[in-house]
Amino acid sequence: MDLAQTVLGAARLDTLRQAGCGAHESLNLTQVAARMSHYVNGVSLRHEETSRDMFPENSLNYVTNGVHAATWAGPALAEVFDRHVPLWRTDNSYLRWVVTVPLDEIESAHQEAKTDLLEEVERRTGVPMDPHALTVGFARRVTSYKRFDLLFSDLDRLRTISSRVGTLQIIMAGKAHPRDEEGKQMIRRVLEVASVLSPDVRVVFPEEYDFALGRVLCAGADLWLNTPEKGMEASGTSGMKAAVNGVPSLSVLDGWWVEGHVEGVTGWAIGGHWSEESNPRLEAQSLYDKLEYVIAPMYYGDRKAFSAVMRSTIAVNASYFNAQRMLGQYIDNAYSLNGKT
Repeated sequence: MDLAQTVLGAARLDTLRQAGCGAHESLNLTQVAARMSHYVNGVSLRHEETSRDMFPENSLNYVTNGVHAATWAGPALAEVFDRHVPLWRTDNSYLRWVVTVPLDEIESAHQEAKTDLLEEVERRTGVPMDPHALTVGFARRVTSYKRFDLLFSDLDRLRTISSRVGTLQIIMAGKAHPRDEEGKQMIRRVLEVASVLSPDVRVVFPEEYDFALGRVLCAGADLWLNTPEKGMEASGTSGMKAAVNGVPSLSVLDGWWVEGHVEGVTGWAIGGHWSEESNPRLEAQSLYDKLEYVIAPMYYGDRKAFSAVMRSTIAVNASYFNAQRMLGQYIDNAYSLNGKT
C-alpha cells in the first residue's frame, strides 16, 4: 500500500480501497483490473466457470481463445484448402466445407507434413524416425500442472501397446522457466524415459523448442496429446493449432477441449467428465486404454476411418477455434457499448 500511495496518491488509493481492491497492507491487482473494467472475461467456458468460483463478486463472461489459421496450417494442407475452399483465408468458417474434401487428399497432405516433421527432428536430434509409425506430438510450456510425465506412468504398458497393436513414437518439446525446478525435472524424466524405452518405443525431445519446430510438429504429428491437471488449463492453444492441420487430440477435458471435444469425431477424451477432479492413476489408465483399444487399432487397421477423424477435426474445430472468430467476439461482446464501438 505504501508503494501504491507513492505512485497513485492518497485520493486514488482511497477510491480503490472503497471499490474493494485493497486488503490489509496490499493492493489486489486482479481486483483493480476487474473493478475498473466494464467487461471481464475468461478465455474459455471452463475458465469462466473456474474464475467465478475464485471471484464470485465479479461479473464474468468468456471468449474462447483461437489461433491464426493461415499461420498454423502446414503448406501442403493449406494448398488443399486453397483448391477446395478458396475463401478460407478471409473467412475461416468456410473450413466447415472441408467435409467435402476427398480423404486421400487429406492423407497425402498430412504425410507430406509428417515427412517434414520427421526430417526436422532427425536434423535436430540425429535420431531417425519411422514415417509409418503412429506419431504422438506433445509440445508446450513445461510446468507441473501440464504433467509432461503422465504418459510415462506405466512404461510396460507403453511397450505392450507398441508391440501388440503397432509401433508408437513420441515427439515431445517445450521449455521450463529457469526457476521452475519441477518443470526442469520433468524434462530430465523425459530424457531418462527415452533411454529406458528404446528401442521398443522411440521418444525424442528436440532441444531449443521454437516457432519453427512448433509449426512442423503441430502439422506433422498423427495425434496431439494434452494432459493438464483439471481446473488448471485456462484455455490452451496447441491443440487448436494441431486441429487446423487435421491432427486430432487425445486430451484431458479441461480448457478449450471441453468445448472442442466430440468423442471419435474431433479426437478422444482422457478420463471422466470435466467437472470431476483429476485422478492421475485413472487418467493414465484411460490414456493407455484409448491408445491400445481405440486409436492405434484405427490408425493401423482402418486408415480411412482415421483420416475421416482428421477431416472432421478440421471441419468442426479449425472452423471455430480461430483468431478470426475470437476477435469478432471481442468486438461484439467486449468492445461494443450499446451497439456502438
